[in-house]
Amino acid sequence: MRLLRSAPSSRLFCVLALATALTSASTQAQPAATPLEDNRRITLGYIELAYAVGAVLDPTLQPGGASAVRPNWFTFAPHASQTGGEGMLGTAIARRVIAAARGQPSLSVLHALQRVGLDAQLRVAPEQLGLELVLRGLPIDVAASLASLITSLNSAALLDVRTLSATAARFAALYSSAPGFWPLDKAESIVVTLERTLHEGNLAIFNDIGGSGQLYMDWRQGAGAVTPERVLAEFTLVDAVPSQASQAYVYALAHANDVPRPYLLDQVFPGMHYKSLLVAAFALYEKARVAPTAAERDALVAMGNNYIAWREQHDMAQPVFSPSVQPPDEVSRVALLQILTPLLRTEFGTVVWNYADYAYSQPDRDGNPLTSPPTEYNWALFPDRWNGILYAFDQAYLQPTGLWVMPTPIEDPTALSGGS
Repeated sequence: MRLLRSAPSSRLFCVLALATALTSASTQAQPAATPLEDNRRITLGYIELAYAVGAVLDPTLQPGGASAVRPNWFTFAPHASQTGGEGMLGTAIARRVIAAARGQPSLSVLHALQRVGLDAQLRVAPEQLGLELVLRGLPIDVAASLASLITSLNSAALLDVRTLSATAARFAALYSSAPGFWPLDKAESIVVTLERTLHEGNLAIFNDIGGSGQLYMDWRQGAGAVTPERVLAEFTLVDAVPSQASQAYVYALAHANDVPRPYLLDQVFPGMHYKSLLVAAFALYEKARVAPTAAERDALVAMGNNYIAWREQHDMAQPVFSPSVQPPDEVSRVALLQILTPLLRTEFGTVVWNYADYAYSQPDRDGNPLTSPPTEYNWALFPDRWNGILYAFDQAYLQPTGLWVMPTPIEDPTALSGGS
C-alpha cells in the first residue's frame, strides 16, 4: 500500500466545520450522551492512554510529543475512534437531509446536499453516488441521504466505475429490504443502523480494552519496580486466566520474530479466553521496555499489539458488526458494512490507510475483471477485517512518529446547536 503523507487534512477541517454549522430540529435536553458525545469522550480517553502506555515503552515521551518507538495498540486507538466519529458525523448529515426532505422535497441530489451545508469539496462524491442511486430508482432525497453516509470516507475508491456500480446496486438492494413503508422512513432505518453499529462498537471496545488499559496503568503506578513476571503474577483482569496469560507470553517470546508474525490466534490458542491476551500484552510491553535492541523491542510490541487487536476484533467488535438477532427497525449490519468496505479509510496521524489499497494488493478473489477487488471483501466478516488491520499495522510501523499526530475529537453538532 502506498502511504500518503499530508499536511493537516483539509477534508477533515471541512467536516469539522460542517459539524459546527449543522443545526438540530429539537432543543429538548437529553440526559443521555449522544453517540458523538460518547465518541469525543472515548477519543480523548484513548489519547490519554496512548501517551501513558507510550511512556512505558519510551520514557522520554511527553504528552503532546512524539516517539520513534514502535507504536502500541493504544497509539492506534484514538485514530480508529476518530474514524468512527467521522462515520457518525456522516449519519448526522444524512439525518439532516431526511429532516429537510420531510419539510419540502429537494429538486435534485445537488439541491439536497447544498441545503444541509455541504460545500463543493465535500459533496462531489455524495452527488456522484446519489445520481447513480436515482438512476436505480431511488427517490432524490433518499438517494442524497444514503450518499451522505460516505462524506468522510475514501471517495477516491469510486473512481473505479466497478466500485461505484456495485456500491449503488448494493445500496438500492438494501433500501428495498429496509423496514418501513415511506421512502424516507426506509432511508432512516439504514442511517440508524450505521449510527448504532459505530456507536456500539466504539463503546464495547473502549469499555473493555480502554478500561483494561486504565486498570493496568493504575496498578502499575502503585506497583513499584515492574517486571513482566510481576505483571503475569500480580495484575488481574476479570475473566482473564493467569495460566493462559503466561502461556501466551511465553509463546510470544518464542515466536516474535516469525515471518509472518503469528496472527491466527484461535489456532495457536484453542480454548483460550482472549481476555488473557490483554494481560500477556501488557507483560510483553514491559519486556519490550527493557529489550536490548530496537529490533527485539519492536517485535515484542507488535506481538502485544496483535494480542490486543485479536481481543478487540474477535470478541468485542464481531458481535456488534454481525449480531445474532437483527433489531426490527434496522437493516442487515453485515450487508451495510459490505457496502461501505471499499470506501473505508483511517488517518493514523500523517499515515493514511485505505481498505481499497489493501484489497488491490491481494490476489483477485473471484478472478472476474468486471468486479473490483475492494467489493469482494466485507468489514463485517472477521477474516476480512482482521487481515486488513494487520496490513494497516505493518504499514504504520514504517512511520512510527506519524501516529503521534493526534486527532481533534469531533463535536456533536446537535449538542453545539443546543446552546448548552
